[in-house]
Amino acid sequence: MELKDKACIVGIGETRYCRKPGSGMSEEALQLAASRAALEDAGLKGRDIDGILAFPNVGKCEALAANLGSENLRFAAIIHMGGATPVASLRLAAMAIATGQANHVLIPGGWNGYSGARVRQTVSTDKHSLPGGGIAWDYYLPHGLTAPPQWYALMARRHMHEYGTTHAQFGAVAVAMRRHAQLNPGAVMCGKPLTIGEYLASPMLADPYRVNDCCLETDGGTAVIVTSPERARDLGKPPVYIMGAAAGQPYPADEITNRRDFHRTGLTIAAPEAFRMAGVTPADADFAQIYDCFTFEVIQQLEEAGFCRRGEGGSFVENGAIELGGRLPVNTHGGLLSEAHSLGIGHIVEAVKQLRGAAGARQVEGARIGVVTGWGDFGDGSIAILRR
Repeated sequence: MELKDKACIVGIGETRYCRKPGSGMSEEALQLAASRAALEDAGLKGRDIDGILAFPNVGKCEALAANLGSENLRFAAIIHMGGATPVASLRLAAMAIATGQANHVLIPGGWNGYSGARVRQTVSTDKHSLPGGGIAWDYYLPHGLTAPPQWYALMARRHMHEYGTTHAQFGAVAVAMRRHAQLNPGAVMCGKPLTIGEYLASPMLADPYRVNDCCLETDGGTAVIVTSPERARDLGKPPVYIMGAAAGQPYPADEITNRRDFHRTGLTIAAPEAFRMAGVTPADADFAQIYDCFTFEVIQQLEEAGFCRRGEGGSFVENGAIELGGRLPVNTHGGLLSEAHSLGIGHIVEAVKQLRGAAGARQVEGARIGVVTGWGDFGDGSIAILRR
């Protein structure tokens, strides 16, 4: 069924984001704190939540329901798409609302991404934590590809080879995210500006990725609540409507180097469906919150979502085009690169702030339509088009 405008976001919540030895809170506690903040924002109580879509590996629907006082949980699920999960969950929440499976759906996330176990520590002991599982364990790890910067470097380097994409263009993304973070008091990198010269002089981590090409590792929690337009009328904050949403996976989903089309991702499949459902085009978007695990993934997703042609993403991000005041402001909160790694839910939260007109110094003037993407594992993709 078509989902356009049949569900809306009515509550958003965040904890403080930090990078220190310990946040002082468990991952469950972080999710609960963010969820309670979202409930307060929406003007709802825990008992009103009858649907929960938890984040894989760090969330349990039953435990969250019990701690929030949700006595009538009747819709619960976990989507396993890594960083594409939150936006894919937004679509599933809209489906649940539109079909009457739930009245109010909570999408929480929270983790100790800095003070807890790091990715390299996890994958060295548990192959099931790897995208692709046995494939990565047998064919990637023996060649030293033990962490995301090394896996994702394969895609970035191929794009550079085929289309001439440059380090300076990666740097344009990093600098834009950092500039936006200077306008966000909640961003971990607020007060720590970055110039293109500093970017180009920063250490190489996994060629072609430098340190500043890689997202932050942080502790924190984030949550959003979805309901129907009819129920939203009785709540306090302006609803943000889900115009279109879709998700997809590349083929093969868990292998990079043997794909017939190296640059075809889940977003390549999902974006046309979402824009068709919404009845708009990429040119209609006033801003985009693009999942920025690495700088190149912003460039690649801008291409595969249809904001520019494949191979033109590098030039698209140059000369401040994705900064506030440019033709398409991207990640106005600073994103994963400069605000925090909030599992991708923070991108939804920022889109809601923009469409409410509540983003403060980083507000995109007159914003009416925004795009949010998710990226997970080795190219899973999700996208939502939102409006005020």
